[in-house]
Amino acid sequence: MAEAKQVVTRIAPSPTGFMHIGTARTALFNWLYARGRGGKFLLRIEDTDRERSTPEATDAILAGMRWLGLDWDGDAVSQFERVERHAEVAHTLLENGGAYKCFSTQEEIAAFRDAARAEGKSTLFRSPWRDADSATFPDAPYVVRIKAPREGETVIDDQVQGKVTFKNAELDDMIMLRSDGTPTYMLAVVVDDVDMGVTHVIRGDDHLANAARQSLIYAAMGWELPVYAHIPLILGPDGKKLSKRHGATGVEEYQKMGYPAAGMRNYLARLGWSHGDDEFFTDAQALEWFDLDGINKSAARFDFKKLENLCGQHIAAAEDSDLVTEILAYLDATGAEKLADEKKDGLSRGMYCLKERAKTFGELIEKAYFILGDRPFEPDEKAAKSLDPVSRGILGELTPHLQNASWSRNGLEEAVSGFAEDKELKLGKIAQPLRAALAGRTVTPSVFDMMLVIGREETLDRIEDAAGRAGE
Repeated sequence: MAEAKQVVTRIAPSPTGFMHIGTARTALFNWLYARGRGGKFLLRIEDTDRERSTPEATDAILAGMRWLGLDWDGDAVSQFERVERHAEVAHTLLENGGAYKCFSTQEEIAAFRDAARAEGKSTLFRSPWRDADSATFPDAPYVVRIKAPREGETVIDDQVQGKVTFKNAELDDMIMLRSDGTPTYMLAVVVDDVDMGVTHVIRGDDHLANAARQSLIYAAMGWELPVYAHIPLILGPDGKKLSKRHGATGVEEYQKMGYPAAGMRNYLARLGWSHGDDEFFTDAQALEWFDLDGINKSAARFDFKKLENLCGQHIAAAEDSDLVTEILAYLDATGAEKLADEKKDGLSRGMYCLKERAKTFGELIEKAYFILGDRPFEPDEKAAKSLDPVSRGILGELTPHLQNASWSRNGLEEAVSGFAEDKELKLGKIAQPLRAALAGRTVTPSVFDMMLVIGREETLDRIEDAAGRAGE
């Protein structure tokens, strides 16, 4: 029995702008499929469009991949650096009769189409040079076209779309080399996939028609077709193709919006693929479960509420140290000031009480203001209402009880509840001004967690600051 081939997948973005979230989802599917089978996942930068390709866009692609945690094997391949190899294949096809030189000008092609349109015929260009005698070739620029079959059908056995049939009469003799000798995208993609050993081409279903045309090159060269899986595009909530009007479409924007990479991976995996009714899952589970069979034929709609819900679950489930590392990267990505070491330490100590119910890192940072802010803590408008003269007086009376308390959760709860009983006050009457004193905010972790995180000395100093305003 023949040994099974190692799975090799790839992602091949064009560096002409930001990395679209749809490209990220395609990269994730390829990564999951390869990594889950002990295969290789490759990265190719399709930078043959020299006018639109930029180094900045390439950097954005690499940064987006790294943020998402999608590691690739080997170095990223530049398609442009392989143009000689692409041209070599075109010339091989010229020599074996699989391609031909076409000297038709743009004007002649336009005239052909105008005439066909006027007669109600197909505007698919039929070159008069397809079977011409080389002795008749003019000394003029030419393109190299593939000799596409004129009869029969081309069938793409797609793992998502099923068997898709194209009539060969509707496939043109596509150009492989332009008149300046540069290869077209259609040729370059095939040659690169073959040379890189790609076994599975998983990409958007807007490339489905390309698969039929590209399969002609495989056939002409005697190369084995890869396994195709064309996945539906991502739509906005309104059912139209996801675009800027729906919100963020670039990967880097999602990092700046404070979504954790694990939550993003989980959500993107569920966007067009399913494993039963599972919504929340880990990377390990996704790698074990992911298969082409689970990809839906219909397009998925992007839902920010579902994304936030999953991200909140991943933040709550994450290791504290991993969260601190990712939050520091988030702050860096948003251009925020770098945290001093004592603030980082405070964030690490307090993470256990910050990560519950935070859906984004922005929300978590807001809850962490009691750690990241500095004395004196000026209360915001809502918190200031809890610091009227009576409440400040209560804080002043509470201070000696805290000075003598055991600095543990039980010890602090006993000290505060005992004080409340003595004064015949409800706990909220103490907790609200205490929260305002410790954080200057109304949305915070519990007052006991805050006291434990910042310590006895800092707690007492902040209460003194707030109580000292009694005469203001």
